[in-house]
Amino acid sequence: MTINSVLVIGAGLMGGGIAQVCAQAKIDVYLTDKSEQAVKKALENISWSVGKFAEKGKIQEDVKTVLDRIKPVPDLNAAKDVDLAIEAVFEDQALKQQIFKELDASCGPNALIASNTSAIPITELAAATNRADKVLGLHFFSPVPMMMAVEVIKGMTTSDETAAAGREFALAIGKAPIMVNRDVAGFVINRINFPSTIEAMRLVEEGVATCEDIDKGLRLASGRRMGIFETGDMVGLDVTYGAMMACYNETGDPRFYPPLLLRRKVKAGHLGKKTGKGWYEYNPDGSKKA
Repeated sequence: MTINSVLVIGAGLMGGGIAQVCAQAKIDVYLTDKSEQAVKKALENISWSVGKFAEKGKIQEDVKTVLDRIKPVPDLNAAKDVDLAIEAVFEDQALKQQIFKELDASCGPNALIASNTSAIPITELAAATNRADKVLGLHFFSPVPMMMAVEVIKGMTTSDETAAAGREFALAIGKAPIMVNRDVAGFVINRINFPSTIEAMRLVEEGVATCEDIDKGLRLASGRRMGIFETGDMVGLDVTYGAMMACYNETGDPRFYPPLLLRRKVKAGHLGKKTGKGWYEYNPDGSKKA
């Protein structure tokens, strides 16, 4: 199955990034969000990001040609003719299930429906539809335009053909598919990453080391481009919290329970770059305060 058109639901950091990489791969994109301001901001961010790719010679087309492939739409009705719909909203299972139910009614009978969830089992989202065989997970990593990996998750009811189409789609947009053959909460990469992320938070909570020194150590000793706390601020502490709770609720494993410090920050509204304060503090232009 060739994917020529995509609907992206959610114009946040992840949804905007997914829209961008699809447009750069010459795929028509429809972008929707309940907030018109979120869509406007996403388009501004995409324009800036595509411009940087063009400056570095990483794309062969001009910026306008790429941007013209992204069309803001007011609701899910634009899904009726797309080949693939990708949900990229907050990690709230009830919300995602409602969106999947609506997409099932709006999409054409052959369309695939995917979630960018980082932790919620795909099988439970598929159960909200009448096309469970055409539902899969496509978990991108942040920042989407830069990160190569995409987890392609096969739910219990996902057909082999749908999983194969997900793999081909990832390749078509220049990503490296990581095939996840069993639908477990957190999938593969987050099941590996969450315990170390939680331990880093506990080390800060206990006064063993600062966020700055832990991030510096991970960059210099582990070869990471960004430290755990820098990445957390970019993704959003609320998103991290939601994903950890999804893993904990599914498994009952205390390894995945969010530390007290993270829970307190989320309650305080210290969610990262988007609120100006998370693990670090930020200026209005998004740069980190000294």
